[in-house]
Amino acid sequence: MNVSNYLFFLLQIVSRYIFIGGIFFILFYVIFKSKWAYKKIQKVFPSAKEYRREILTSMISVSLFACIPAFILKNPEVRPYTKIYAELDGQGWLYFFLAFPIMAFFHDTYFYWMHRLLHTKLLYKPLHLTHHLSTNPSPWAAYSFSIGEAIVEVGIFVIFIFTLPMHKIHLFFFFLFSFVYNAYGHLGYELYPKGFSKTKIGRWINTSVNHNLHHKYVKGNYSLYFLFWDRWMNTIREDYDENFDEVKSRQANP
Repeated sequence: MNVSNYLFFLLQIVSRYIFIGGIFFILFYVIFKSKWAYKKIQKVFPSAKEYRREILTSMISVSLFACIPAFILKNPEVRPYTKIYAELDGQGWLYFFLAFPIMAFFHDTYFYWMHRLLHTKLLYKPLHLTHHLSTNPSPWAAYSFSIGEAIVEVGIFVIFIFTLPMHKIHLFFFFLFSFVYNAYGHLGYELYPKGFSKTKIGRWINTSVNHNLHHKYVKGNYSLYFLFWDRWMNTIREDYDENFDEVKSRQANP
């Protein structure tokens, strides 16, 4: 693996983490901390020590994430075996745009079942406990994984490039979207409007409240972007809608 290629991908992933996570953190945990505190899902704020731990473990994760694209995408002996194509319309424009929702559904499916496995007695402590040290997560917790979990998490990238026709634009924008949604899921604030969790569309969309309950209680709510699998497999927490309504019904102190 070429060091310059590795550093290229490492800088890209680290920049994404710091820039997007930083924007969320500065807005919700610094500038408008006092003004928006009543909106926080769990009303207390994590300690500075927790933020430092989340950032440190996330940096370890991203250092591993960068290895895979550096080794596969820039390796002339491996690249020909991938499904990466060069021209934007190489698979037709219809497929180019449909690939994004296809990737989202595949990733959501991969994440749900992988996540449930990580919650088994055999795998929870050695692989997943690091992430669940954040019982009251901040945006910095988005990549806060153990080394083992980081390897499992990046597995979806490998599956994508060896099974689905992909242009580099698909990879860039999809994983940008993925991190934004991941950071929102750990934000500690709910951005969707009041009543959203009970609407025809909203009941199938994962929310920050939903994932925050997973961190708080550890059990249930295993999905990433959607709630299809949680609802189909009856693993969504029964108190989800109640908590969503409670958070979105709060009023600022006069």
